[in-house]
Amino acid sequence: MLIDRNLRQYTTRDTASIQEVAQLIAQKKGRIALVVDQNGVLLGTISNGDLIRWLGAGSPRGSQTTALSIANRVFKSVGPDDSRDRIAALLEDVLYVPILDARGRLEAVARHRVAAEGVVLDNRRIARDAPVFTIAEIGNNHNGSLELALRLIDAAADAGADCAKFQMRDMETLYGGASDGRGASENLGTEYVLDLLARYQLSTDDLFRCFDHSRKRGLVPLCTPWDESSMEKLDRYGLPAFKIASADFTNHGFLKSLGSLGKPLICSTGMTTEQEIRQSADLLQRCGAPYVLLHCNSTYPAPFRDVNLSYLRRLEQIGQCTVGYSGHERDIFVSIAAVSLGARVIEKHLTFDRGMEGNDHRISLLPDEFARMVEGIRQVEDAVGSDAPRRISQGEMMNRVTLAKSVFANVDIKAGQVIEESMLEVRSPGRGLQPNRKLELIGKRLTRTVRSGTPFFASDLDGRATRQGDGKRSYRFHRPWGLPVRHHDYAKLLDASAPDFVEFHLSYRDLELEDEHFFSGRQPLNLVVHAPELFAGDHVLDLCSPDEAYRQHSVREMRRVIAKTHSLRRYFETSGPTGIVTNVGGFSLDRPLTPSERQQRRETLKRSLAELDTADVEIWPQTMPPYPWHFGGQRFHNLFVEAEEIDVLCSELKLGLCFDISHSKLACNLLKHSFEDFTTIVGRHTRHLHVADAAGMDGEGLQIGEGEIDFKSFYRRLDQIAPQASFLPEIWQGHENDGEGFWIALDRLQQSVTPPT
Repeated sequence: MLIDRNLRQYTTRDTASIQEVAQLIAQKKGRIALVVDQNGVLLGTISNGDLIRWLGAGSPRGSQTTALSIANRVFKSVGPDDSRDRIAALLEDVLYVPILDARGRLEAVARHRVAAEGVVLDNRRIARDAPVFTIAEIGNNHNGSLELALRLIDAAADAGADCAKFQMRDMETLYGGASDGRGASENLGTEYVLDLLARYQLSTDDLFRCFDHSRKRGLVPLCTPWDESSMEKLDRYGLPAFKIASADFTNHGFLKSLGSLGKPLICSTGMTTEQEIRQSADLLQRCGAPYVLLHCNSTYPAPFRDVNLSYLRRLEQIGQCTVGYSGHERDIFVSIAAVSLGARVIEKHLTFDRGMEGNDHRISLLPDEFARMVEGIRQVEDAVGSDAPRRISQGEMMNRVTLAKSVFANVDIKAGQVIEESMLEVRSPGRGLQPNRKLELIGKRLTRTVRSGTPFFASDLDGRATRQGDGKRSYRFHRPWGLPVRHHDYAKLLDASAPDFVEFHLSYRDLELEDEHFFSGRQPLNLVVHAPELFAGDHVLDLCSPDEAYRQHSVREMRRVIAKTHSLRRYFETSGPTGIVTNVGGFSLDRPLTPSERQQRRETLKRSLAELDTADVEIWPQTMPPYPWHFGGQRFHNLFVEAEEIDVLCSELKLGLCFDISHSKLACNLLKHSFEDFTTIVGRHTRHLHVADAAGMDGEGLQIGEGEIDFKSFYRRLDQIAPQASFLPEIWQGHENDGEGFWIALDRLQQSVTPPT
């Protein structure tokens, strides 16, 4: 059982529309809406079944019907003083039991507990599928100084913590006559601790100042109450949750008091047996309290051999809840390892000086160590993944093309000819059909001619391969469309279609080609150029580099690209300046850049662009994914990723933009931003589009319809903002098999985004 006081997810106003009710119920996966008036009085309930029955009846009032008019006025409820046993009995018959005060106002909702849902602290969700919640345990490491406490909060925020935690004690209530620290009758260890606690307490007002400062720094404030007097003070302040010390996890009376407040409880389980953990977890469940259990060894420092991280999995089963780890061992590695075993909360002590007086300082992390731990946690939580079937990552796909092998023809094979094993060989690169499918080719009759030395593709097996001699492909779009080309495949792709323009995707070797060997006369096509990212000597173009020698090298390479563009312009009927699609740089190797570092990169970019002669050309920076792939490995991108920053840069520099929608969808997924809003902001600067689907954080260049983008909605929005922007399909390996990926993309786009005539 869970007593949930987060009422917003259940309630709707009596005047709400049916559409609003349906949306609320859908968010709760088809459960219930509780209809309340302006004073919070519960008037009725609407279940998913009620809504379906109303829709089936076909009410003539339609969407004007209010929530109250279809609400069920007869419902079961309880009062705040009713026993948990009575609530549990009601939950055997219904999914939700409203808890009402004497005036009928909704106070809470009792429901069955779902272990996977976790808890929520100040809009931060702690759950198995949520980011790890990191707690900087300041405790009493402030040594009674408010100034030091505030500095520790700042250090926690700068280190990337999610939460700053303190402790609060009423010494008189806890220790009676020994509250002044002079416990002559106590043993030496207790006397030492009492002396420290008596000298190093913050006042209630100072603790509240610490909580306020934590919130200003973006941290969730948390505190451990050691007694009911402290609990009441913290509750009146409005803390979003309570931390329960290991010493109180068997204190059932105190747990009941805390559980009755309805706030999440984060409970350490050090110094307790498994039987005691089971008893306390059962108590919290009967109280209806939301809780998280932290595995913990309460020795200071804890020997590594005593930590037993494997118990996390068992603790999760025992508690039927989200679990975490509160670490008292030295260093950072055990806490990072706990994440790989399912910990979604990590608590570690923080100090500026391990030599200060007090037990906790000796097992605390310094700020730079805490920051390193958080960095490790984020890496591990990304790496843990799931037990879903293995898929090839984008980086692996790139390396597979380069390093793996595929099946090639070793003779010319005509269309319709039966394939024999002697006609096949396995060699690198891995551009086509993997060797494990070689036997599937034998005995097949192909629908196309395969030249000796060229690979086979999956479409040769399923009959989708392009048939030769079908004539030129014709497409009708209401904006200019084009194809990505190279010098060597330009003529072949034009023989198969009639685009409005071509975009030359240059390699650094292409810059040395003599264009007159490939073209003659002027083609009735417009021209776009895509600058190389990689140049000789493993140089990745970066016009934003803080390394001046590296930046100057990039500027020189960009001048060569501009010169090549002028050479290509001689062979095309260009109208106006030629756009050069460019990844202008701003990447980093090991971590995302800080805001100040990004600002420095922006200033460097302005300087680099000012050093380029752009007569008859325009530099079109490309919108970038958060995790670009360079040399088959992942880096971090920092510029032209976020919409607002792109808007500022393009406005200041008067730049047009290449909107790579696959890249930007990945960025929106990572940042949890609306892709529609991104399109609205960036569309104002868009001159050109690279079109492919996308999925997750790094699944870029996917075939149209095989990712997450709603192309119909996207183009509808873009048509209002950038109706003249040109586009081309940029599908991963789309040029293989005579452009097969491009044709599939264009066919699908024409079906989904072209308005009927």
